[in-house]
Amino acid sequence: MSNRIAYDKVAPAGLKNLFAMEGYLTQKTGLDNKLRELVKIRVSQINGCAFCLNMHTQDARKIGETEQRLNVLVAWRETSLFTATEEAALALAEKLTRIADNQISEVFYQEIRAFFDEKDFTDLVLLITQINTWNRISIVMANEVE
Repeated sequence: MSNRIAYDKVAPAGLKNLFAMEGYLTQKTGLDNKLRELVKIRVSQINGCAFCLNMHTQDARKIGETEQRLNVLVAWRETSLFTATEEAALALAEKLTRIADNQISEVFYQEIRAFFDEKDFTDLVLLITQINTWNRISIVMANEVE
């Protein structure tokens, strides 16, 4: 399968804000680099986006993420390899990605907020929504894994 549309060429103005958000998420947040990649990978696993999985597992390895943690990320609740902060971020990522099935209760919100201040929590929500957007674009446009 090959890309259906060269969407970056057809609608560069539409993608401008997505790329600006990427810049913000990588340069203007206090979120740990490995945590960001773990969230992107977990969301991409849920959504079945091969293109994003390929990209973000490679990116994670480049910043020192271990093969062991990448291998068990899909079952992160079943291992002690992740920090409490990473687990909170992954739980939020799963809930937001499957939001129709998972309402965000006040109890859940407070549990997650215990790990993140207002800015980091907001940035985490932006990160999760951003990778969900990229997953959907990549899937419908049939982005090719190189």
